[in-house]
Amino acid sequence: MGTGQKKNTLLVKEAYQALDQFKYEVAQELNINTQPIQGDYWGFMTSRDCGAVGGHMVKRMIEAAERSLANQAAYQTATAFRQTLSANQSVSPGGPSVLSSIPGFSQQQQQEQPQ
Repeated sequence: MGTGQKKNTLLVKEAYQALDQFKYEVAQELNINTQPIQGDYWGFMTSRDCGAVGGHMVKRMIEAAERSLANQAAYQTATAFRQTLSANQSVSPGGPSVLSSIPGFSQQQQQEQPQ
C-alpha cells in the first residue's frame, strides 16, 4: 500500500507517536533490520518482518491490558473487603466482626489493637 493510502485510523489520535516509537522498539527487540524503512513507509520490509512486529505489538498490548484489569480487580476486591471490615466493626462494640470468625482471636484482642 503506497503513501497516502493508509486506511487504518487511530481511535486515540494522541497515541500516534507512542505507537510509532513502540513499533521501532519491538522491531529492535526482534533484531529486525529497519534500514529499508523510508520515512514512515514500511513497504520495502518483508511481510514476515512486518507481521512479526505487529503480532508482538498486539501480544504486548493485550498483556498490558490483562495486567491492568487484574490490578483493577485486586484493588476493587481490597476496597470491598475494607468496607465490609469497617462496616462490621462499627455495628456495635459487642456485635459481630469478621475478625471474630478467626479461631483464637477474641473480642478483647480486637479492642486492645490501636486503630
